[in-house]
Amino acid sequence: MIDIPADLPADLVPLAWLRGVWEGSGVIDYTAGDAHFTGEFVQRVSFSHDGSGALNYSASAQLTGDGRGENFDEGDPRRIELLAESGYWRLSRPRAETDAGPGLLPPLRAGAPRTPDDVEALRTSSDGFEIEASIVHSDGMFELYLGQVRGPRIDLATDAVVRGAGAKAYAAATRMYGLVDGHLLWAWDIAALGQALGSHASARLEKVQ
Repeated sequence: MIDIPADLPADLVPLAWLRGVWEGSGVIDYTAGDAHFTGEFVQRVSFSHDGSGALNYSASAQLTGDGRGENFDEGDPRRIELLAESGYWRLSRPRAETDAGPGLLPPLRAGAPRTPDDVEALRTSSDGFEIEASIVHSDGMFELYLGQVRGPRIDLATDAVVRGAGAKAYAAATRMYGLVDGHLLWAWDIAALGQALGSHASARLEKVQ
């Protein structure tokens, strides 16, 4: 049975281990045609909760040092902004009459707060919970991920990718997150620039807040 922290809705308990601010570094290694992208980066990731039924997510990353790969000109600055993204992570469940939305529509009827029993009913045969993560990038791209959380591990795959007319080719992605020895480890595979899905970047982050 799930134990609920006093400051967290029942639906977010399976994701509670993500909460906090994480900082660390990672590596990029991706080939697209004749271009080989390599380098090291620093990253800051935040998972927070504001009382809603989702975890707030934000992340930023910057390329550091000389590891810019053969793609970059010698005149480029030593630190390059790589990523700024934000979104919401939640358990997947059907919306009920007691939930608000869509838009600004209020619930059709009042309901009691969801309980541990309600969450347990969502547990899958593989002893996990289905989740969804909606992530918006600062370059105008949007990703909807579906996946599962099983203990301190999350596996996600894109269900939909929406790109603006000027965005670079990006067709699909998977992300894996895990808590190992108190550190948040992740790996991100992408299908981009005309390439099939393949390894792209990974990082190891330490909780700082």
